[in-house]
Amino acid sequence: MPPQPLDLAAVRSFENLEFLARQLVDGFITGLHQSPYHGFSVEFSEHRLYNPGESTRHLDWKVLARTDKLFVKRYEEETNLRCHLLLDVSPSMYYPRPSHDKLHFSILCAAAITTLLQKQRDAVGLVTFSDKIEAQTPVRSTSTHRHTLLLQMQQLMERTAPTTEHGGTDVAGVIHQIAQQIPKRSLVIIFSDMLGRSQQDQTDTLAALQHLKHQHHEVLLFHVMDRATETDFDFAERPYVFEDVETGQRIKLNPSQVREQYRAAMQQYTQDLALRCGQYRIDFVPVDIQEPFDKVLHAYLVKRGKVR
Repeated sequence: MPPQPLDLAAVRSFENLEFLARQLVDGFITGLHQSPYHGFSVEFSEHRLYNPGESTRHLDWKVLARTDKLFVKRYEEETNLRCHLLLDVSPSMYYPRPSHDKLHFSILCAAAITTLLQKQRDAVGLVTFSDKIEAQTPVRSTSTHRHTLLLQMQQLMERTAPTTEHGGTDVAGVIHQIAQQIPKRSLVIIFSDMLGRSQQDQTDTLAALQHLKHQHHEVLLFHVMDRATETDFDFAERPYVFEDVETGQRIKLNPSQVREQYRAAMQQYTQDLALRCGQYRIDFVPVDIQEPFDKVLHAYLVKRGKVR
């Protein structure tokens, strides 16, 4: 079962991302019935005879009781996992307001997963993208590398929203590019609202996700949205000027004029996205940015098979 939710308001009050990521992970781990650290960074390999004078930390006391001989457990580090974090930093990710937007939420989740990975001694790399790849790091497992990644994420959190002149989102193009670049089977974790400008954009994105699976990568897609306004269109009944943050296009209307049609269209889009991900064996996780981060962390651990 998932742990008790973290205090979202308290989480957002922190400014130091590296400290916050550790707090998120430690708080999450404490809430789990079974610590996901067990079996993460090392696994039992074999026994060897104990040499007098060495540490008794890894003595196998059960074997001693059975055989009256001292044996030491030998362990083998697990360093198989390579994870690529893909973070959508396009204009729509800065919705709905500064420090409470989809990007801010995604960065906090990505930072926590980065910290978990480093604790597991697994390798992680970061890709940020909008209409193209903006930044891409190597995939490494060191604490120094984790510190570098978190500094980059911290800078992203402090960045102001780009203007519509900077273009929109090309999730499909970026995913195709990443699929071609990754040399080994990896876990690819995507944080994005998956909002394109047209039906063709959505079709292209699904084809790109299929490309990742064709290359034998595991894929975990966090569909990051502000559910109240972006899915349910929950606005007070008064005139609004709605602006497309990626094109600058504006339209003036009362929410009730389009609410029913809007909800139906968004519901259909989300269902189609979830269905296609299911067909491609891609883990699709709908995320409401007003909910706790625990859901995202738990989804990651389930994906890795560490909790059930």
